[in-house]
Parts: sequence; structure tokens; C-alpha cells
Amino acid sequence: MIQERAILKVADNSGARLVRCFRVLGGSRKRYAHIGDLIIASVQTAEPRKAIKKKDVVTALVVRTRNPLRRRDGTQLRFDDNAVVLLDEKREPRSTRVFGPIPREIKELGFESVASLAEEII
Repeated sequence: MIQERAILKVADNSGARLVRCFRVLGGSRKRYAHIGDLIIASVQTAEPRKAIKKKDVVTALVVRTRNPLRRRDGTQLRFDDNAVVLLDEKREPRSTRVFGPIPREIKELGFESVASLAEEII
């Protein structure tokens, strides 16, 4: 579960390293973001000489959470960190690679372009 002011890792090569969530998209009363939800975030740390700079406001897709994700078959999937992938205005990834495992629910929610860049789908 990701809420406002949460610090998240960026799991792609867009140039950002850490972002801080300041809005969860999906309604005025939506308090937490789970895997597959969109958030608005501010870049806290970034790599030098890349397109994304510190203090940029970006849209991000939550791809990993420490809170367990329960699947329909009863299994639970939990990751070691909270991570996002940065998206552009057309909801396409801003990067060319996605690092770390990505759950298959991301592809099922309509983000095939993010899943195709991932190195491992669980």
C-alpha cells in the first residue's frame, strides 16, 4: 500500500532514482495505491545528464509493493521494496528498460508496454 509522502524506488532507466508520492489517482477519497495503480510523484534524486531532473513532477505506475498481493488462486505475492515505473502523457513508459520482477497483473491491467520491457514477469 502506497500512500501520500511515501518514498519509492524507480525500477527503470529513465534517470530518476527515488520519487515521493503526493497524489494517488482514482478518486478524491482513494487513500492507498496498490500494484497497477497510478500515482503523481515528485523526483527526489536523479542521475546526472538524463532527461528526468530532480523536482520534476511525473506520473508513475506502481509495479512492486511490500504489502502482499493476493491472487485468485489463493497465493500471495510480496516484494522486498516499493517500486514504480515512470510514464508519459500517453501512459507509455518513459524508459527503455524495466529492472527487477514485475507481476503479471500489470499486463492484465492493460500496461503491456511496461510488461514487455521487464526482465522478469512473475
